[in-house]
Amino acid sequence: MAISIRKSLILVLSLFAVSVSTPAAAQLQSQGYKFLEAVKKREGQEIIDMLAASNNQLVTSREFTTGDTALHIVARRRDLQYLKYFSQKGADVNALNKAGESPLTIAVGLGWLEGVEYLLFRKARTDVTNQTGETPLIQAVHQRSTDMIEMLLEAGADPDRNDNSGRSARDYAQLDTRNSRILAAIEEHEKEKSSAPVYGPGG
Repeated sequence: MAISIRKSLILVLSLFAVSVSTPAAAQLQSQGYKFLEAVKKREGQEIIDMLAASNNQLVTSREFTTGDTALHIVARRRDLQYLKYFSQKGADVNALNKAGESPLTIAVGLGWLEGVEYLLFRKARTDVTNQTGETPLIQAVHQRSTDMIEMLLEAGADPDRNDNSGRSARDYAQLDTRNSRILAAIEEHEKEKSSAPVYGPGG
């Protein structure tokens, strides 16, 4: 009898917890939708007020269909001001959307140097891959952007990481016979890295 009463009590408490938490979660999701809409429309004061009211929690909101965060949205429109603002409010620079894109992936794909530079400053990962297995460095090679290639290599990008086809950034650079500067940028970085002094216990 005591066990039955205890089970009933646990069930009641569980149902109560669900009834309390579900509206709160739904409300946060609804606010997240409104926040992302404000981001799309560049409604500055609305964005500031909503973040303040949520103690910056809304900065991690995601679109239901795409998985985009505020950083994905502003990276796509090359908006450095908001990219910095949301990053400083705690947005995850390494968040991936449903296409496997990070804000860095988007910035590189657009050839947006300022965005790439800032995201790398914020420690954006260089080893993320999209649905085809492409890294940001492979994207930069496809764009023949030596500036982005050098930035990514300096941040630790691996020129020998393969995409889904089995080719790496170095492979694509070697295949591009029209632009030898791309392969030269990779090889020059490798040369500098190998010639850097190595310090051990002996000084």
